[in-house]
Amino acid sequence: MDASSKGKNRRRGKKRRKASNNQPLEASVDASEQTPSSSVSVSVSKRRKLGGATLASSSGNKSTSFLDKMRARLSGGHFRMLNEKLYTCSGKDAFDYFKEDPELFSVYHTGYREQMSHWPEQPVNIIIKWLKSRNTSLTVADFGCGDAKLAKSVKNKVFSIDLVSKDPSVIACDMSQTPLESSSVDVAVFCLSLMGTNYPSYITEANRVLKPGGWLLIAEVKSRFDPNNGGADPEKFSEAVKNLGFSLVSKVCFSLIVMYYFKFHYLLSQLLLLDKFILQDMNNKMFILFYFRKKERSVSDRNISWPELKPCIYKRR
Repeated sequence: MDASSKGKNRRRGKKRRKASNNQPLEASVDASEQTPSSSVSVSVSKRRKLGGATLASSSGNKSTSFLDKMRARLSGGHFRMLNEKLYTCSGKDAFDYFKEDPELFSVYHTGYREQMSHWPEQPVNIIIKWLKSRNTSLTVADFGCGDAKLAKSVKNKVFSIDLVSKDPSVIACDMSQTPLESSSVDVAVFCLSLMGTNYPSYITEANRVLKPGGWLLIAEVKSRFDPNNGGADPEKFSEAVKNLGFSLVSKVCFSLIVMYYFKFHYLLSQLLLLDKFILQDMNNKMFILFYFRKKERSVSDRNISWPELKPCIYKRR
């Protein structure tokens, strides 16, 4: 082999060795370069997926929140419409109205409970305490009972009366014409339920079913008895009920302080022993509670002048 051939072979050997030495290096470099890029792409992909899920979740929450708000507004508007209807029509019209679509009554009471949840004390609870402080043998007629909370809270026999019966124990009827027998109950209750334009006929019906010496308890929103703001004069209202054959035992306007002290049964019993107790706090915005008692020998005046009770219309929040 000549020198030129040997030189060519050496150069070829060097190239082969160089190529073989470079191959592992290139492979390792490729691996090191590909691994981070692939992990980055996976990470980015995950973030995109997670980000999409987060955005979708956020969008879903906003959509749900918006729908809930819209439902609440629609429900509140429906309640206000039904509430105004009850205050501005007769009891018979209201009875016929809800008889056609009883579900509207559920809509009304759902809104009513929501409104009552903002009151620090509810008048029905005061009446429940009053009944619990007395003999359980007293028979009660609850005019406008709603969800029959009164009957469910005391041991007394209670006739629960309202426009619609959602409970087997509730008597559905026009409150001016109940199926109760005359002189059959010891206590008649109207708790925020003197709503019809013919409300005097409700009280007249209560007078019919009450025994002589029976109690008539009327709780109403105070604004309806505030003559300074278009409400009825409570004295004229009391006079009308007395002309029907009742005596006024007490009339209490409930403020926060009075409600706190009324939690003590002793004070409550002492107040009711008085022949006439009048406590007025014209600054409170709660309710007024009348305690009447049917006279043993009642001769009602048929020409009674009943004051108009303005509707209690709830404002849009």
